[in-house]
Amino acid sequence: MNSFELVCPAGCRLGESPVWCPDRKELLFVDITGRIVHRFSPEAGSLQSIPVDEDIGFIAPSRAGQYVAGLRSGIWLLDEHARKIRCLAPNPGDERTLRFNDGGVDPRGRLIIGTIDQTRRDGRAGLYLLGRDGLIEYAAGLLTSNGVAFAPDGRTLYHSDTPRFIIYRRDYCPETGVAGAASVFVRLDPDAQDRARPDGAAVDSAGNYWCALYGGSRVHQYDPAGQLLEAYPVPAHIPTMPAFGDADLKTLYVTTARDADGAGGGVYAMRVGIAGMPRPSFDEEPFLP
Repeated sequence: MNSFELVCPAGCRLGESPVWCPDRKELLFVDITGRIVHRFSPEAGSLQSIPVDEDIGFIAPSRAGQYVAGLRSGIWLLDEHARKIRCLAPNPGDERTLRFNDGGVDPRGRLIIGTIDQTRRDGRAGLYLLGRDGLIEYAAGLLTSNGVAFAPDGRTLYHSDTPRFIIYRRDYCPETGVAGAASVFVRLDPDAQDRARPDGAAVDSAGNYWCALYGGSRVHQYDPAGQLLEAYPVPAHIPTMPAFGDADLKTLYVTTARDADGAGGGVYAMRVGIAGMPRPSFDEEPFLP
């Protein structure tokens, strides 16, 4: 498999947030507007789908075998059956037009997560660190926070603002969770014919940044300097986020959204030559009563 092939026809409206769970040998991902948590076993070829009661933009495993999730109402700790246990932080804005979106866990188990401004005009979205006493804002004035990922040493934080066609990078201290000022890592062309824009992302063990291009039918691989190394076609119009998986972390999975013609919404996979980085689990210890 040296090109993307369909491995899981999940039928998502808006598939997102894939993460490999090595203990279960499963790919965890969500259907945001379909309100479903999916667990896909490549080995068995099976898919378990668990409904949730609101839009779910992000999910990641926790160290205690539970999940942390960004729902419309807030950031929640979920049990292994995706049932709500406790709200860790409420939505920082108007739930009617703002919800949690893409996120990532840093090397120490902290959650970095962004929001999406569904008015598509007001710039009320942001990027946050989840602290014990609430959300700490890293960036404001965003339209859609996306693309959260970390360099292999944990000292660079990447994130994007999808409708503005920009991927940012920041110096990051994994010991303290302090992030520096943003600089432009990659700027895509808003005048390109397909208007492909940066969505979710993952970083490999060599420090390359792999980004799904929403509306662009491809995944881009950038080196640590922001130079495009390769563009890999995806047989779906709306790829949303890649994740490295399988035992050697050399299978790149990508979730997709359903397009206007009803195509897409499945998970695609491709074997790659460079292994990905293991994704840290969320540390819920600071939030326990």
